[in-house]
Amino acid sequence: MSISSYILGGIGLFIAVTLFLFSLGQKVPKAAFFARCLAAYGSLLLCAVYGVLASIVLRLFGYGRISQWATARSFKFVMRYTTGVKFDIVEGQEHLSTRPAVFLGNHQSELDVLMLGYIFPPYCSVTAKKSLKNIPFLGWFMTLSRTVFIDRANRETAMKAFDGAVEEMNTHRQSVFIFPEGTRSYSDEPTLLPFKKGAFHLAVKAGVPIVPIVTEQYSHVLSARAGRFQPGTIKIKVLPPIQTKDLTAADVDSLTTSTRESMLNTLVEMSNANKEKTNAAGGAALSTAVEI
Repeated sequence: MSISSYILGGIGLFIAVTLFLFSLGQKVPKAAFFARCLAAYGSLLLCAVYGVLASIVLRLFGYGRISQWATARSFKFVMRYTTGVKFDIVEGQEHLSTRPAVFLGNHQSELDVLMLGYIFPPYCSVTAKKSLKNIPFLGWFMTLSRTVFIDRANRETAMKAFDGAVEEMNTHRQSVFIFPEGTRSYSDEPTLLPFKKGAFHLAVKAGVPIVPIVTEQYSHVLSARAGRFQPGTIKIKVLPPIQTKDLTAADVDSLTTSTRESMLNTLVEMSNANKEKTNAAGGAALSTAVEI
């Protein structure tokens, strides 16, 4: 058999297993969890392949700096239908047009890739740990689309990567998206891990605004601990830009602290609003039942 036959056979088997788990999930909730996980990872691979092709074509025509935006939009439309999950920007969408800027987001799980599909602006690049560069298709796409790779084990090379990002910002007005927590929290509570300071040093060095983006705590949709992954809508708030033009490296600590506090307060407020809404709906249902 040829390589293409093996590939097509593997794809067919993957789809068949995913569909089987979806059908089984009608009676076994755990099966639905694994089905949506497989659908999400399959979508990620499909969009990464598209991203490689899109990056090559866009670079040939001089639009390479919008490669990540074009690929992010594919996540939005593909994963929306394969997982049944969508995001809704309920506040501050106008701030996404800030350019150049350092966009910050809270990092909860792999589902944040779909979140990027909804908020990712044109002329923006992500930062990622250097090890992702070696992953087939995903790493190729990230390399072709000018991802800022960070070697967290080597401060000197990490700072050089940020220097390159500063030059892109100043010369081409290219923005950067960073998860300042550095890793996924997988938390079922509205909380943030400690912020790393690299994003803030970058913003201050480039003299560009910081735009915080807060995604509500979404364990009602995806919780690895509870084995839950179901369709739903997740809310996003984009906070007003924080200016850094007149700040120096000495201001980074306080800037990091104040930005994290602002994002955490917003995250908690969104969670409390959801609880109040749920309690109100439950109270209304109980009242109706009593009346009947």
